[in-house]
Amino acid sequence: MPITHDLVVRGEDWYGRELGAGDAYAGCTFYDTDWTEGVSEGASFDGCTFSGVRFNASRHTGSAFTNCTFRRCVFFDARFEQCKALGSRFHESTFNLFAVDGGDWSYAGLAGADLRRAELDGVRLREADLAGARLEEAVVTRCDLSGARLRGALLRRADLRGSDLSALDPRTVEAAGARIDLQQAAVLATALGYEVG
Repeated sequence: MPITHDLVVRGEDWYGRELGAGDAYAGCTFYDTDWTEGVSEGASFDGCTFSGVRFNASRHTGSAFTNCTFRRCVFFDARFEQCKALGSRFHESTFNLFAVDGGDWSYAGLAGADLRRAELDGVRLREADLAGARLEEAVVTRCDLSGARLRGALLRRADLRGSDLSALDPRTVEAAGARIDLQQAAVLATALGYEVG
């Protein structure tokens, strides 16, 4: 598969563009590009930078965005299914109606991200940085959060059922009204120094 290296795209209209397994980019930069209603299936982006890119209503399946940087991007109604975002960093981006189904987002940098009402189901988020992230009323179910940084995260009324909360220190987050299952309750009680059983 040929790989496009070091391409710089500025202000282009990629509205509705379809990218497939034959599309691979490495070290490329996308400035102020419109990816609204774009579709990727099996596409690959490694070490790329996305700045001011609009991913509105885009759909991504089995694609890889590894070690990428997303700065001031808009993910309104964006959907990622079984994608990889290993080691990618998100800065000053917006995530309204954002959804991720499965895939591997380990080591992703989402510190301070506004993920209110986002839907994350079955996502591997090992050692992801979610410090200070806003996850109020978000669905974060069946996710692997082992080793994740969650200090200062806002989890009020979030649905966390089925997720690995072994890295969560309940004293360092705001989680009033968050939904957890009995197994998670035991993990959190143990973290607080209680003996369960």
